[in-house]
Amino acid sequence: MARYRGPKERIERRLGERLNLKGERSLSPKSALTKRPYPPGMHGRKGTRKMSEYASQLQSKQKVRNTYRLLERQFKGYVKSTLASKKDPYDGIIHQLEYRLDNVVYRMGLAQSRDQARQLVNHGHILVNGRKNSIVSSHVRHNDIVSIREGSMKMPFFSTLVPQWFPKHEGPSWLEVDKSKMSARVKSSPSVEESGLRVSDLQAIIEYYSR
Repeated sequence: MARYRGPKERIERRLGERLNLKGERSLSPKSALTKRPYPPGMHGRKGTRKMSEYASQLQSKQKVRNTYRLLERQFKGYVKSTLASKKDPYDGIIHQLEYRLDNVVYRMGLAQSRDQARQLVNHGHILVNGRKNSIVSSHVRHNDIVSIREGSMKMPFFSTLVPQWFPKHEGPSWLEVDKSKMSARVKSSPSVEESGLRVSDLQAIIEYYSR
């Protein structure tokens, strides 16, 4: 599937917020948003005008969509299907985003960014209930077990790099992480609070796609 391959930190500068697109670098003094805290482009330093309601909704949509590394068509599909279901729209959108396999791999601490998690899934290193799953957009279910393929455990990434941050990582309460096995069980539903998203952004997204 096609996806954005340009400079990730340029997105953060455009939106004016850290989206953790580069893992630890996004939080370090080396990040582009720290060095250049203004939008990219020749007019970036001049500041911005007060945004219209539509522009504010668009920015919220772009922020959440880029946080989860989704293309417009897929993100729109998630929101539209949630609104059509007549269920709680906030919980529905969070469920669609947080239960994606690449996001679960990121949340459990096997990757430092969602792009890195996507690569792990794409390359066939991840198992769901003991079976290889290389579809990043597939959704996990309650009581599913996400783990690492046995053959992949010998790779330097899992044997040397992951142990540097995984033991200290605190996953969300809806995941039961087994640090010794580097696996996780989906034990409940994700909440808006743990997703890190703002209710105001979710409301803006709902209004944007309800136009």
